[in-house]
Order: sequence, then structure tokens, then C-alpha cells
Amino acid sequence: MRVALVTGSAGLIGSETVDALSLAGWRVLGIDNDLRGYFFGAEASTAARRSELAKWPAYQHFDVDIRDGEALERIFREYGAQLSLIVHTAAQPSHDWAARDPLLDFDVNAGATLKLLEGTRRYAPDATFIFTSSNKVYGDTPNRLPLQELETRWEIDPAHWCWNGVDETMSIDHSLHSVFGASKLAADVLVQEYGRYFGLKTVVFRCGCLTGPSHSGAQLHGFLAYLVKCVCTGQEYTVFGYHGKQVRDNIHSADVVSAFLAVAEAPRPGEVYNLGGGRESNCSMLEAIDACERLAGRRLHWKYSETNRRGDHIWYVSDLRKFKSHYPAWRLKYSLEGLLREIYERNAERWRTELRSVT
Repeated sequence: MRVALVTGSAGLIGSETVDALSLAGWRVLGIDNDLRGYFFGAEASTAARRSELAKWPAYQHFDVDIRDGEALERIFREYGAQLSLIVHTAAQPSHDWAARDPLLDFDVNAGATLKLLEGTRRYAPDATFIFTSSNKVYGDTPNRLPLQELETRWEIDPAHWCWNGVDETMSIDHSLHSVFGASKLAADVLVQEYGRYFGLKTVVFRCGCLTGPSHSGAQLHGFLAYLVKCVCTGQEYTVFGYHGKQVRDNIHSADVVSAFLAVAEAPRPGEVYNLGGGRESNCSMLEAIDACERLAGRRLHWKYSETNRRGDHIWYVSDLRKFKSHYPAWRLKYSLEGLLREIYERNAERWRTELRSVT
């Protein structure tokens, strides 16, 4: 039985990874201490999802903070020789939150990643190491693209080289990243370096908006799941800047994990891939609001703030062509409509029940 280690194992991508690996017959070691609940409050807690993972008989959970180097070393010392795969999804994921406590943000995103890489190098050098990075490593460079303001979105000319999305050659220098973007970039480069310098089988995914029905969306992170929740419950939603026309590509957690599994079977050490919904699954805030209102059959109570989030992207779509060329069997299973429908159908009644219980 192959053995994998998953950090952030009760989070959106981590738990989806645990499910997929368990179904495929892997033994999975999970690390998660629900730091997300600390970052974003009780509504974003991953405790319930962690409880669900107990259904897998070969799953073993470690209630460990990834900043705890001694605890990580104990895990690697005991299990490292057995590991075939390490999937590092744990993070502080909000660039708004990062500005409140840059030291903690960097310790979680960069410092802990370095500790995991060292554990891999010393105890599991043959394992594939997959890291979930962020499109924020490009800073606000995408905002310098020649964008056009249309009725419901910002868009780029079809003749422009970025029409298919931002590819991996975009510069990561000379831009405003946000504190979060800087910490993820530090980790991103470290993961690459451990592949190129030390020869580990490391792979980086620079992700767009990751979401799905298990997403514990909150105001500061997980905008699409949080938006669906606000439509269902009547909570007020705030749109920040850019006339509500800022564009994001959105990818279902299951499609992210299927990309991980493809890499696990045939890793290409030191590679970097942009991963998101691409041209197949993207929307502006205004378009997302309209889609959610149609899905729920009710209006969203929302307000507009002229102040955009500092360093935020006006338009970001991932160019998936490099990953598809390396892994031609991989395809997106979920469209934007299918993704939204699954979030709504899996959660709407629960959200409304929770709202009634507190009111």
C-alpha cells in the first residue's frame, strides 16, 4: 500500500486529496490543526470535514501545527521511508489577513514549507512533493495587461498573447505582491529550488480560485463559496473595486486533485504549472452574482466599495496549456455552472438551517 502525507488535510483541497487517495487504495497521513478557524472564525472551521475523514480506515490524523518543526520531524522520522507522495496544501490563504500579521503569515506559508522540504530531503528523498502555490506570486503584473472594460467584465483582446490566460513565463519581479503573495512566492521558489538544486521530485501549482462544495468560504477567502452562501442566507456581500467587473477563473477542488494524481504517477521535478479554470471556467464578480441569483432564485443583498483590495488582480485567467501538454489525459470535469450548482445543492439547506438556529 502506497503512503501519502497531506498537509491541510481537513481543508478544501487537502480533504479532497485525502478522499481521492483513499479511494485509490493509498494509506494517508493527514496534518491539520484547524488554523483556518483561527484565521476566519468559526464559520470557516474545518472541524466537521476532519470528522468526515474518519470514514477512511487507512487515514491517520495528526493534530499538528505545520510551524512546529519538532512535531514535523517526529512524523518524518517515523514514516518518511514509507512515503511516496507529499501534498502540501496547508496555508494562510488570504492576502487581506496577511497584512494584519505578516510574521505569522510568513511562518505558515514560507517557514513551514521549508521545514516540510527539509523533512522530505532528509527522510523521504524519493517522494514526490506537490505544493499548492498561488497566482499572487505574479503580483499585480497582470494588471498591466491592455484590458478593456466591457459591460459586465474586464477582458483582454483576443489577438493578445495572453488571451488563453497568464502563462508561467510572466515575470514575478517588479510588482506589488501583497504580504501574502510575497510569502507564497518565497515558498514557491524554495520548492523549485529543492527540485533543481537537491534533485527532489518537487512540483509547484500556481493556483487561481479553488473552490467546491466542501469549501468553508469566508469574507476574506473563498469568494465563490461565500457568495453562494450569502445569496442563500440573505447575508450582505461586499464587492471591492473595479466596478465589480474583476475576473477570476474558478476550478473545482476535484479537478485540482485530479491534476495532483496525474503528477503523482509521473512527476517532472522542479516544474511549475498555472492551474485554474482557464478559459473554460471564469467569471467577473457581476457575472458570478447574476449566476448565483439565478441558481438560488433570489436576489443577493450586496454593496459596493470603491476601494479595491491592494494588489488585487483586475483580470486573471490561468493558461493551462503547459500542464495539458505534459499531461494530455487531464481535463476539467466541471464547468463554472456545474461547480456553482454543486456548491448550492450540497450546502443551501444546511446554511439556511444554521441561520435559523442562531436567529
